[in-house]
Amino acid sequence: MADQQEPVFQIQRVYLKEASLEQPNSPAILLEQEQPSIDIQLGVEAGQAADGVFEVCVTATVTTKIKDKTVFLVEAKQAGIFEIRNIPAEQMGPIMGIACPQIVYPYLRGNVADIVTRAGFPPVHLAEINFQAMYEQQQAAQQGQQIITNA
Repeated sequence: MADQQEPVFQIQRVYLKEASLEQPNSPAILLEQEQPSIDIQLGVEAGQAADGVFEVCVTATVTTKIKDKTVFLVEAKQAGIFEIRNIPAEQMGPIMGIACPQIVYPYLRGNVADIVTRAGFPPVHLAEINFQAMYEQQQAAQQGQQIITNA
């Protein structure tokens, strides 16, 4: 009989952990006819919540401006709780940095679009993200930093 236990990867829960909306220049900015510029920043963070249980968060910050004045700022953090057991250590990074964010991200996209619409603006639809490319870039950047640190 083998002592090898079956790998486990299960979604326990997906939830909106944090959301905020600011319209610091309303109502005057709403009368502007100019199209706003939009800046979108995304981030992924992961941590262990309990033995074999991990939380993965995808964060979006959407800033829209006309000239130098903010029209609105939305910050949202969508989280997922995942049970991950009996997975080789070298596979944990890609699971936490690629697989889990891919599951959580569509919920974040929907919540951001909903918040912006409820604020009275046309929805902002976050683009599809290639989390594998994002993860690989982060790994390359970290290795580059380690090389500099070790030099």
